[in-house]
Amino acid sequence: MRRRKRNIVYSTADDDFEVKKPERRTAVPKSLPPAEQTICIQREKKGRGGKQVTVLRDFQLTEKDLAKLGKQLKKACGSGGTVKEDGVIEIQGDHRDKIAELLQKQGYTTKFVGG
Repeated sequence: MRRRKRNIVYSTADDDFEVKKPERRTAVPKSLPPAEQTICIQREKKGRGGKQVTVLRDFQLTEKDLAKLGKQLKKACGSGGTVKEDGVIEIQGDHRDKIAELLQKQGYTTKFVGG
């Protein structure tokens, strides 16, 4: 017997309607060389219970490279910190001078921002 096509209005079976979306290829972001980046170094303590944090902004690195650099800086300062998704590294404590020196040795241009 031939199977008839039916116009199904509603079905709970997943295999009845299979919609495939085309896969998009996203461009893999690349890290810029250190000589082409200017890193802003800022000390913050607002909203942190009076504790000071050194904030590094404007990195144009891949997530992997940013995490690697963040780990290296935390180890050099001997303190904790975090790496945010939007190219920001936070190091606990006021380590602006030490971090600026380390980044300049690696070829980055640094700039102190704020008070």
